[in-house]
Amino acid sequence: MEPEQIREGYLVKKGTLLNTWNVAWVILSEDGVEFYKKKSDQSPKGMIPLKGATLTSPCQDYSKRALVFKISTAKKQDHFFQASHVEEREMWVKDIKRAIQCLQGGKKFARKSTRRSIRLPETVNLSQLYIQMKDQEEGVKEQRVEQDNKAFNYCFTGVNVVDWLISKDKARNRPEALMLGTGLLNEGFLQPAGDTSKEGAHSAEKSVLLDQTDAIYYFADSGFFCEGYSSDEDVLLKEEFRGNIVKQGCLLKQGHRIKNWKVRKFILRDDPAYLHYYDPTKEDDPLGSIHLRTSVVSAVDYLPDAKKYDVEGNLFEIITSDETHYYFQAATAEERKEWIKAIQTVSKSGK
Repeated sequence: MEPEQIREGYLVKKGTLLNTWNVAWVILSEDGVEFYKKKSDQSPKGMIPLKGATLTSPCQDYSKRALVFKISTAKKQDHFFQASHVEEREMWVKDIKRAIQCLQGGKKFARKSTRRSIRLPETVNLSQLYIQMKDQEEGVKEQRVEQDNKAFNYCFTGVNVVDWLISKDKARNRPEALMLGTGLLNEGFLQPAGDTSKEGAHSAEKSVLLDQTDAIYYFADSGFFCEGYSSDEDVLLKEEFRGNIVKQGCLLKQGHRIKNWKVRKFILRDDPAYLHYYDPTKEDDPLGSIHLRTSVVSAVDYLPDAKKYDVEGNLFEIITSDETHYYFQAATAEERKEWIKAIQTVSKSGK
């Protein structure tokens, strides 16, 4: 009997022999992880057995890459993967851990019940804590902070984090709150911005959250941007970056001129309504953007140019107000449905 497939999608994977990172189509089954160069490939490029394996997340081996996790096989071979956003990493990590546990116990894979269970008071779920911190009404308030001739938008200070954790009874005192904040930083939920917080994040063996007013941080899935300064890590001010992030992830996109298809990381923002796309293997500025105001998005069943490149199924199209056509392929039918719904909402509401 063939092993049951549990999860599939695009991830960025580090090469086994070379220190290069490339997009891969990844399939998690009950007993292993297969990775393919392209989704349409019939044979995998490699297979990672999960029996006796361990999973490390977050993985600090590559500090300049966010959202990395590591699978170490029973034969001590390490495989590194990078997700496009926090929720995606958490879903992969949760299912891989569960698959490993089921193999160890000789059980068939089954996700744990989502029913509420009794938890010890000292046990902290950082994923749930992150969601609470991001709540627009009750969470940490994002603000604009000016420092060293720069303006950091959609961010907050280390003091803000510590104060919030104490005020919401998540921590009893400042040292305890710092431990929680440092955990969120090491898990990739919080990101450092500015010299002080980056120094605290990279100077020690593990990142450390600083309880200081000049230590600036932002949510990993926020609309953070920096004005008045340009480097590899900070983005120049652009009106189109002001919107809140609605959805993000990897899609296959057709090129405009050559008509070839490449995997890109997409970030959908509203107010203003923009869809930015990036090279998922690099931490660079976007390759381009699509202004979605009054655009039309719909599912597409057939596209001649797509078939030429072995791209079939789960296609959709965006037609902008200036009648430019963009074509995409989602990983699954459900994902296509989610993207279409999100883009339709943003195109109607965002300016």
